[in-house]
Amino acid sequence: MSLIAIKDLSLVRSAPLFAGLNLAIAKGDRLGLVAANGRGKSSLLRILASEEEATGGTLTRARGLVTAFAPQDPPERLLPMSFYEAVHDALDAEAAETESWRVDVLLDDLTVEESLRGRAVRSLSGGWQRTMLLARAAVVEPDLLLLDEPTNHLDLERIGLLQRFLAALPRDCAVVAASHDRAFLDDIGTRTLFLRPTESADFALPYSRALQALEERDAARGRQFENDMRKVRALRQQAAKLKNIGINSGSDLLVVKTKQLSERADKLEESARPAHKERSAGAIRLVNSGTHAKALVAIKDTGIATPDGRSLFRTGQLWIENGDRIALLGANGSGKTRFVTRLRAALDGSDADIRAAASLKAGFSDQALSQLDAWPTPWAAVKGASDVGDQLARTLLAGAGIASEAQGAPLARLSGGQRARLAMLLLRLAQPNFYLLDEPTNHLDIEGQDMLERELTEHGAACLLVSHDRAFVRAVATRIWVITGKKLVEVDDPDPVFDRLMAG
Repeated sequence: MSLIAIKDLSLVRSAPLFAGLNLAIAKGDRLGLVAANGRGKSSLLRILASEEEATGGTLTRARGLVTAFAPQDPPERLLPMSFYEAVHDALDAEAAETESWRVDVLLDDLTVEESLRGRAVRSLSGGWQRTMLLARAAVVEPDLLLLDEPTNHLDLERIGLLQRFLAALPRDCAVVAASHDRAFLDDIGTRTLFLRPTESADFALPYSRALQALEERDAARGRQFENDMRKVRALRQQAAKLKNIGINSGSDLLVVKTKQLSERADKLEESARPAHKERSAGAIRLVNSGTHAKALVAIKDTGIATPDGRSLFRTGQLWIENGDRIALLGANGSGKTRFVTRLRAALDGSDADIRAAASLKAGFSDQALSQLDAWPTPWAAVKGASDVGDQLARTLLAGAGIASEAQGAPLARLSGGQRARLAMLLLRLAQPNFYLLDEPTNHLDIEGQDMLERELTEHGAACLLVSHDRAFVRAVATRIWVITGKKLVEVDDPDPVFDRLMAG
């Protein structure tokens, strides 16, 4: 029996987000929801959670269905509450009075330390806010759990814990997760829904296999469309010839035949469906301005420490060469961000233990996209970061997925995906030959991740990146550095490191 049955569902904002959606969610389903930024994933989850209304179609829920939704960000009213209070708040009045122990058990399962439980939600990191929202949803013991980008801001240890938590849910509990984390979708999903403006595609497969099936289906439809259109052209050519003959000969039979051929061509053209072409959410392009130096960065054996002087690890003697794409991995708190901060500060030549080639020009992007904070609007960011003319600035912003009406608006109005694309555009305009990237795929949809991968690999750009995105690291990195046992070591294969970090 279906928990939720959707028939011909549609949602229209300034443009149609999806239409003609038919979907059944059954007990125990693990459904991955995939679409580009701004294409309706969060809206569909809110519709499933009864927090938003569809434009058309029907949605039927099983009687007594308990649904819980973990959004991307905490509602404003939860921010003053403590972590514990925000989770307890999700219980109904009776359960809150008699079964508050459920909160303690759940927070233990999610390994939330006692020191965090009393902290205000607004003071928590993005990762702990995600954990709080998951706990709020899970504490009501739902039949259907809805998750919106649940791995954003989580390190690998917390992603591993999330996956084990989902695997341990009751067998009948269904999960729908909207995510851009390809490895997460592969690990937890048994079904994948590709949400499209028309003809959304549902496959009983995890993400990677479903994507392959979707591409094969789209390619087959493309070939069928081309065949149909060739037949249409042939029928019309034949009809035109018969029409001329019929006019010249005065044959009524040929006139009838001409009309029949034209009608067949019209019907075939009307029924022919072109292959789906995804409308881009904005291009990501980078450059590699080039350098003749072989060693871009030379690092002596040096210690990396916390701001208060506590030792985190030693680097050993290292080099970063032109074309290296290095992924830095390690447990949360091991010192990854401190190392990137130290490296960034050293590139101006003020650090005796970290030396950069004279021709090195660095570009930097951090988790919070703080390089955008200096600018009030996207227009100001592009004009202030480069000497491009007004028309080119407008074209560059539009190409990054920022429409003309948003170019002069406050940066705060941009979506996470738009901010990430703007940050990549500013990097491109800086024309670096070495990139320092801290969680660069945060907020990027899968299309954006694919673009960033291609730009880094095809241009041979040198970079050091910190990322919890396993698929991204596998696709991009040529070298793997791991912080382990207070040392920085190089390994050949990231997968055993991923497995160890996710196991906690």
